[in-house]
Amino acid sequence: MSADPERERHDHPRRAGRGHVHGLVDPVAASTERGMWALKWSFVALTATAVGQAIVVAVSGSVALLADTIHNVADAGTAVPLWIAFALARMRPARGFSYGYGRVEDLAGVAIVLTILVSGLIAGYEALLRLVQPAPVEHLEAVTAAAVLGFAGNEAVATLRIRVGRAIGSAALVADGYHARADGLTSLAVLGAAGGVWLGYPLADPIVGLLITAVILGIVGQSARPILRRMLDGVEPDVLDAAAHAARHAPGVGDVTDVRARWSGHRLLVELDVAVDARLSVSEGHAIAKEVRHQIQHHLPHVARVTVHVDPATEPGEDFHRVAAHANDGLPTHSHL
Repeated sequence: MSADPERERHDHPRRAGRGHVHGLVDPVAASTERGMWALKWSFVALTATAVGQAIVVAVSGSVALLADTIHNVADAGTAVPLWIAFALARMRPARGFSYGYGRVEDLAGVAIVLTILVSGLIAGYEALLRLVQPAPVEHLEAVTAAAVLGFAGNEAVATLRIRVGRAIGSAALVADGYHARADGLTSLAVLGAAGGVWLGYPLADPIVGLLITAVILGIVGQSARPILRRMLDGVEPDVLDAAAHAARHAPGVGDVTDVRARWSGHRLLVELDVAVDARLSVSEGHAIAKEVRHQIQHHLPHVARVTVHVDPATEPGEDFHRVAAHANDGLPTHSHL
């Protein structure tokens, strides 16, 4: 038997006689709305920052600032695929997509990583071109001001994205936040380029542009790892430990086995087997499964679904679900796991 009601409203007592209610507010919808809010304001901030820097690039000719501006434009653009992913996450599961559309967020994360990569390659190309064909950099005061603007705008966006991304469990949004933070640091590097030109070293501008490109390519690797891990159904081991620990809090649970979890966007899906007294009725076993689900939802953040399989204590775990070797339908002797 198993318990897997994705949305269930229930009241029950808590400590000191107080009660609380689940199901009045859909946590997935609430977290999605919060993510979309963060994307909206970060897009506005980065767009304003990039426009201000682009104006200075046009009048100064700084390739280091151009590299930083291109990266900021790309960073603002990454809000678009994430916005689409969050919008799809609000849709109800369909018959052909019974788990919903959370995995679109992982695809958006891949799009973000590719966008970072492309922006880095463009910035590197522009820096190499300027290194081969030097050109004067003018209006150093404006370049300096634009660099400070880039740092301030990116750091504000990074703080917002990382904080909200962690709060709602979105690896893609967190990665985008670190992307913005690195952009802010590269904006500060533009100050070094301006200082080098001011001291009489014009090649400092394209050299710093190449350094910024190297930083961008480093961000690609840093951002890709958590995204690819989730796409491969990877999850942090402490998540599994926490789920098993929470399940053991439910009265009547004798053992917890075969704990599995995976992410679907910023939703965590958990499956596990629990062993109970073999003499219990189906209803009693189901009640224990409901309490297991309840305990996991309290102990783990971002949980959207918990599937609990109830085994008799005499046959705990998936090993007891094996079908012994047999032959049928003209197939050679085989077994089922």
